[in-house]
Amino acid sequence: PSKGARGIRRRMGFAGMRKRDGLELQRRTGHKPEVDDMRDAEAKRILAMGYDGLRAGIRDGAYRHEDQDEDGIEAEFLYPGFFGLFSFENTELLVACQKNYNDWLHDYASASNGRLFGLAAIPIQDPQAAVEEIDRVVKKGFKGGCIPCTAPPEVPYKDECYEPVWAAAEEANFPLSMHVGTNAYVPAQYRQKSALPRDETFDYASTPNTVQRTLVDLMCRGVAERHPNLKFVVGEFNAGWIAHWLDRVDQGLLREHRFKSRDFTGERPHEVWRRQFYATIEDDRPAVLTREIIGLDNLMWGSDYPHVDSTWPCSMQVLDEIFEGVGDDDRHKITRDNVKALYGI
Repeated sequence: PSKGARGIRRRMGFAGMRKRDGLELQRRTGHKPEVDDMRDAEAKRILAMGYDGLRAGIRDGAYRHEDQDEDGIEAEFLYPGFFGLFSFENTELLVACQKNYNDWLHDYASASNGRLFGLAAIPIQDPQAAVEEIDRVVKKGFKGGCIPCTAPPEVPYKDECYEPVWAAAEEANFPLSMHVGTNAYVPAQYRQKSALPRDETFDYASTPNTVQRTLVDLMCRGVAERHPNLKFVVGEFNAGWIAHWLDRVDQGLLREHRFKSRDFTGERPHEVWRRQFYATIEDDRPAVLTREIIGLDNLMWGSDYPHVDSTWPCSMQVLDEIFEGVGDDDRHKITRDNVKALYGI
């Protein structure tokens, strides 16, 4: 927002702009509001002011309760909003920026009277620095952290160089989240020119592809097995795809071993997922309907405020719609109890 109106797409915006005078939200049943029309004169005026044009709680944690109360939210866990923070090629710069961000986030959340919990950025590209940062932020009171949803291509997460990081997070009971867009590198299909033109609808629909390779490395290549008490969170990829995908991973691992003429004797990926992995949803009715397959204890709802994909300020209506026909106990698990249990709050 600090860049004002320069370079803004025709339709995008921020959820924190949705309460402006004269705006009628457009929303399909069971879904978040539609993105803004950036040709709107008032939207242009707001963004031209940078952060000063947005709601006070977006910048100052002491005012965030106003936005929470508007939406029926008791407390929030906060993911990093600047995804480029995870992809700097200069590792020394990356470590310094993430430490600086974590200090700012600590101050922001501390001003909220216990209604905000920050998730620290962990500079895993430098494993030693990552271990040191986990120790530092745990002492500051952080309950969990974030690592890139895609590892550097030459050093996938199954590499032994990350073992000290997994061990430190496990020992500290420090869940590690992988939020959409936090790539340590941009996958090839999004970088290289292709004979086929880019298709925005396909790209949006296939977003989970960017984290699926990461999940296979963690679930099937020994990381989860060696660290059975380490928890991972798949953030803002939604989860309706997970039930079918886990079944495919189970099948794929068995086929891999059969092709190599050896029996598979380890844990099925589905079992590993149930024990150690979680996913967040926003307006995902398919995930709610397949919750018994994914794991009722493995789903957590979030509003994604103040990003454009947020359900704010309609979260209660969206929840009523996606949980239609679902018992209160299951709804309470997904909207509050599971996150309380995971982070110990």
